[in-house]
Amino acid sequence: MKNSILFIVFVSFSSILLGQVYEIGVSVGGSNYVGDIGRTNYIYPNRPAGAVFFKYNWNPRMALRATYSYLPIQGDDVNADTDFKQNRELNFKNTIHELAAGMEYNFYEFDMSSKDKTWTPYILVELAAFRYKSAQAEPQPGEYVFTNKTSYAVPIGVGFKSKLYDALAFSVEAKFRYTFVDDLDYSTPSIPSLNFGGTGNDWYMFTGFSLIYTFGRPACYTEGL
Repeated sequence: MKNSILFIVFVSFSSILLGQVYEIGVSVGGSNYVGDIGRTNYIYPNRPAGAVFFKYNWNPRMALRATYSYLPIQGDDVNADTDFKQNRELNFKNTIHELAAGMEYNFYEFDMSSKDKTWTPYILVELAAFRYKSAQAEPQPGEYVFTNKTSYAVPIGVGFKSKLYDALAFSVEAKFRYTFVDDLDYSTPSIPSLNFGGTGNDWYMFTGFSLIYTFGRPACYTEGL
């Protein structure tokens, strides 16, 4: 009896996996940051960036998604819109490595096997962990010691996706990450020369284009359409 139950569970689970459509993709575009240095435009990509992702289509409206992103960021007071920052002349560069997981929600049903459900705008809500460099000490004036630090962010995004050809699709997407730290630009009250941080936490963003490949047998929800 126990073996029969295990067999039924195994067959049911296998059917669920085989009956879904999966997607893998690569994104290319640009990243930027908003914090205490430089510009404060939330969509202003100024460094080349990219990502790879995997999606599990739960139904035509929702997909579960996991993403790794490589996101260089920089800021320069020369490009700021205030005299205070321009006279201060601070600048920095950092690199963010991010792992994110969350849900993609389509405004319209999206089904690659259908003839009339092949495009939709969507929103994206995720949780993310990211790694970056943080300033730890200043042993000599103007010389800093850095360490790798891990923190968390809440990414939200908007996008548009459409079928391209056969199993290929594309998307255009903008994602905004609110972090729980204020030192992406190395600002820290523990080092006097880097004590320029404000009262708000930093943001980082990605804007780009994705090419998506769909694989797996058409899901059961597409049958009969």
